[in-house]
Amino acid sequence: MKKIVLTFGLISGAISAGLMMATMGFIDQIGFDRGVIVGYTAIVLGFLLVFFGIRSYRENVGNGYISFGRAFQVGILIALISSIIYVVTWEIVFQNWLYDFPEKYTNYMIEQARSSGASAEEIARQREEWNSTWALYRSNFLVRAAFTFIEPFPVGLLITLVSAAILKRRATKEVPA
Repeated sequence: MKKIVLTFGLISGAISAGLMMATMGFIDQIGFDRGVIVGYTAIVLGFLLVFFGIRSYRENVGNGYISFGRAFQVGILIALISSIIYVVTWEIVFQNWLYDFPEKYTNYMIEQARSSGASAEEIARQREEWNSTWALYRSNFLVRAAFTFIEPFPVGLLITLVSAAILKRRATKEVPA
């Protein structure tokens, strides 16, 4: 199981990380609204490897059979590896190229509030909330890693559950004639 989980987890993480790096350089041109769509599309594409990893395990190790529990175990391990690679990649991108991301995102959110008719007091409150969140984000790697991890992992969990349900196959008992 270790080889399949590592292989598919690393490939999944490489796809997500590569697509993240390819698109984050264009975030100013893409915009945050479309950036979310592009980002989660990249995450879903990476997590398609969960399905293929479970299927590979079923066919190569399980002789064509796999329980839901074992399929879930294989899939969630692939998703964990992929999500960890995503976190490491974001940390590298954030520290080296997108260190101004918090300010840009705060300005975007404030502009969204302004355009929706928020009062000056509400905008000031939101700005203060964002600034305190970003101060914690910048100063604590574990907080940053947790924030980043919760972007892809729920998607991986959902794809794992769906893939395990689709791919489970129980061995049938042969009845002597």
